Amino acid sequence: VLHRPLEGTVKTCCVRRTSAGKWYVCFSCEVASDPLPATDAAVGIDVGLETFATFSTGETIPNPRFFRRDEKDLARAQRRLSKEPTPAKGERATPERRKRKKAVARIHERITNRRTDFAHQQARKTVNAYGVIAVEDLSINQMVHNHCLAKSIHDAAWRQYIAAMTYKAEYAGRRVVAVNPAYTSQDCSRCGHRQRKALSERVHACSCCDLVMDRDQNAALNILAVGLHSLAHA
Repeated sequence: VLHRPLEGTVKTCCVRRTSAGKWYVCFSCEVASDPLPATDAAVGIDVGLETFATFSTGETIPNPRFFRRDEKDLARAQRRLSKEPTPAKGERATPERRKRKKAVARIHERITNRRTDFAHQQARKTVNAYGVIAVEDLSINQMVHNHCLAKSIHDAAWRQYIAAMTYKAEYAGRRVVAVNPAYTSQDCSRCGHRQRKALSERVHACSCCDLVMDRDQNAALNILAVGLHSLAHA
């Protein structure tokens, strides 16, 4: 089954078999860039857990929570697998254990495929709409040390979305700017006043200029401002 016709010069070929038993052949090809029409539109993006992403324009992308949606099915399949005897070293697993192990792998693969498709679809929409895209340079490995949020952070897959957006932007002649995330949620996007807010506070209410707006949109505006500033001084 050919996903799409090959373009450019084939450089490498990778044959892969998934844990669910499916085979894939992946080609990497050298192709010329295909720039999109130039646009001055710029946007800052703040990723989160309440919503997957909030744009400085006010637009939001709902968090699909793919793992959470299939969590019960996965737990049920894993319980069935755990009831099968574990083979001793050097022995083959029973046909029933192999069957149930494959069922678990299929659920994981389904979650991964949905998450990957979502990341690529949203990245393509963003790149098509904006010429300059500012995002936070997040340290995901440090953020998942918070065990209360680790599962949700992994499920959101922000890094996958940003990575897809970065290479699509490069191919289309757009710019993606990664900015320091420090204080983007604390600073006021209108006057710059800094006031600390707990993670549970979802509304930004500035005590200096009386600006009241969604916390994530305020952060997205700060991200955009920092990104444009770094481009101007690059």
